[in-house]
Amino acid sequence: GGGGGGGGGGGGDCLGGEDCARTLLCPPHPPRPRKALLHPPSSSYDDALRGRPETLASASDDFTVFLWRPSESSAPAARLHGHAAPVSHLAFSPDGAMLATASFDKSARVWDGVSGAFRAKLLGHVGAVYRLAWAPDSRLLATASKDSTLKVWDAAGGGTKAVAELPGHADEVYALDWAPAPGRGGAGGGVASGSKDRLVRIWKH
Repeated sequence: GGGGGGGGGGGGDCLGGEDCARTLLCPPHPPRPRKALLHPPSSSYDDALRGRPETLASASDDFTVFLWRPSESSAPAARLHGHAAPVSHLAFSPDGAMLATASFDKSARVWDGVSGAFRAKLLGHVGAVYRLAWAPDSRLLATASKDSTLKVWDAAGGGTKAVAELPGHADEVYALDWAPAPGRGGAGGGVASGSKDRLVRIWKH
């Protein structure tokens, strides 16, 4: 049959589509030159570590948190216990000095980010704590709960009472994050929260 057309000719340019994929006439694209990075990620990451070993934290429904140092050992470096229900979320502070954990036991806890030593228990929610988020300056910690509220804590100062409560949602709060605020010393511009009530709320710092 004479149905070769553009697909059978060796010199035809491939313009894409099914024929192109079937007949494999697409010439390979020349590789694009890579641009040198002004700040290679590895150096930024090394700066964040500040000479400390890389630490990984894992949370479990057995109520515990493990700290790991994969570059040093496959065994856990520390076991953090104290929660009385499954641990729902955890996050290191941006400076790496602290680790915060949230739990279905209605509390959040703050631990030393390197040794895992216990620092504070944050009580005040009347429902499970689902999420938490650190302010960019590592000073304040926000928590979101089944009780429909958010709370803000002075975690760096060692306070165990909330410095602010953010009501307004009509149902469980599942999502939470802190926005940076340029020009404010890294303290953060506020908190955004998402709830089962189908609303996203933004709270100014």
